[in-house]
Amino acid sequence: MQVVDGTNMIFGRLASQLAKRLMKGEEIHLINAEKVVIIGNPVQISQRYLTKRGLKHKGRPEKSPVWPKVPHMLVKRMVRGMLPRASSRGRDALKRLRVYTGNPKKLEAGMKIENASFDGSSKHITIHEICKSIGYSS
Repeated sequence: MQVVDGTNMIFGRLASQLAKRLMKGEEIHLINAEKVVIIGNPVQISQRYLTKRGLKHKGRPEKSPVWPKVPHMLVKRMVRGMLPRASSRGRDALKRLRVYTGNPKKLEAGMKIENASFDGSSKHITIHEICKSIGYSS
């Protein structure tokens, strides 16, 4: 079991590395999922996730795809998009991923993801801020 701390990690780079390791058969626990960062214009990113949830310009919310508004479930849903779910290998890989908001089991992060750390120099938004903008109340 590998433990990864998501604090100040760039989401795309983190998720692609997690997907590769999951496909190799590793079991991964991602802690502090609400602190993962997405780089870009915060307003445009929030609008994109509002549209995905069906709350803006996409028709009726009850007919739209299900996108969660809880941080750990949203991160797991986005990692799921990087896995080949049509094959049994991809479905099994997703079962090996555990994502936590905060650190409920007091796990210590041991695995480092190269090139995924964020230094705070550009525009960004955290997963927690995205979830708050689409209706999550912590």
